[in-house]
Amino acid sequence: MSNTESEPTELRCGAQGDEGAARQEARVEVLTPRDVPLGGPRAMTVRRTLPQRARTTIGAWCFADHYGPDDIAASGGMDVAPHPHTGLQTVSWLFSGEIEHRDSLGTHAYVRPGELNLMTGGRGISHSEVSTEATTVLHGVQLWVALPSEHRAADRNFQHYVPRPVPLAGGEVRVFLGSLAGDTSPVSTFSPLLGAELTLDPGASTTLAVDPGFEHGLLVDGGNVSMAGTPLAPAELGYHAPGTETLTLTNTGDVRARMILLGGTPFDEQIVMWWNFIGRDHDEIAEAREAWQQASSRFGSVEGYEGDRIPAPVLPNATLTPRRNPPRPAPERHPMTSSTGPVVELAEHRHRYEIAVGGRLAGFTEFRDRDAQRVFFHTEIDEAFAGQGLASVLVRQALDDVRTSGKRIVPVCPYVAKFLQKHDEFADITDPVTPEIRHWLRTELG
Repeated sequence: MSNTESEPTELRCGAQGDEGAARQEARVEVLTPRDVPLGGPRAMTVRRTLPQRARTTIGAWCFADHYGPDDIAASGGMDVAPHPHTGLQTVSWLFSGEIEHRDSLGTHAYVRPGELNLMTGGRGISHSEVSTEATTVLHGVQLWVALPSEHRAADRNFQHYVPRPVPLAGGEVRVFLGSLAGDTSPVSTFSPLLGAELTLDPGASTTLAVDPGFEHGLLVDGGNVSMAGTPLAPAELGYHAPGTETLTLTNTGDVRARMILLGGTPFDEQIVMWWNFIGRDHDEIAEAREAWQQASSRFGSVEGYEGDRIPAPVLPNATLTPRRNPPRPAPERHPMTSSTGPVVELAEHRHRYEIAVGGRLAGFTEFRDRDAQRVFFHTEIDEAFAGQGLASVLVRQALDDVRTSGKRIVPVCPYVAKFLQKHDEFADITDPVTPEIRHWLRTELG
């Protein structure tokens, strides 16, 4: 599913501020949707919550449109002619209706309620989408995932998956990407992600174990819910920063509530979104547009659609540039006496990162600097704070700070090494542990 605006706005997106390596607060930012009329044959209006000025990405999730329930007898339904994509994955998820999908891989598939269709358009793909004759009400979400720089020219691909319903207290969840509530999707992605549909009965509340390294977004489809105590109305999206191991969702209304939970590690890359393209700068976008206009083999062709393909809009008379997310909270650089949540700071004179809870030192991870390398050799959490996931919070924020500083990671510490095995987003700045480094470390520590 795609952006068919005839005059698309430049969507400038990117990394959160460098200051974000430390303190995470248990607060929820409420993102209000804006109505966006889509031109062309699909005369629909969607409610868009990503991207917007307040926030451009949640993890690698970079685009979220919520539409319907739409009576196609009045709207005419969906008829989106062949059009291109670059640098992203499209995630199609319906609550009602049915959409016929064709793409330049030769895929002919149907999008149905509760079934995931994920299409990868790295260097280039094209596809069409048409609501079927059996559809009376069209209702769902359109989601995009930005591909990391090293994968933005990935091969075309299409994956289909039907997640099973997993019971929760007072509701159920369908996990279509990532892991939640003991269930894991087999669908492959290029960065750590979570995507799930949840329903809750009136008055029901559930507390979910989540990855503390993820930021999360909750898009409410129907009903009134609260996310970590913050109320959200239908079509609103709640954003929760990384740093928590649990997330409590409550249905505060008198009807069954339905929502989409999105998550992922912060996407620390700047991107430019324009029309159906994601690139890193103006020239990359302009090159993709020209290739589509010239019917380049880069995007292939869609067989089986009766009609012409969609021409690309005219580029704006200005250079497309990326825009940052608002900065994450800065680390505390003074004695930690005021926060009741976990606070991480760099104690450089002690060669370690420290984590405190309620003003008490809860643990640390130690390092030594070797030229442009930061060699981690020991991580420890006080027994009084065991079982709270603080080691994961500590190490993630320490590694984020290493990236910000321009250094590289050497994981001599077994815990840091294990963390990196599960979080490959740091692979580009991680160096192997060699005998030479071990010998240097023993000498350094005396």
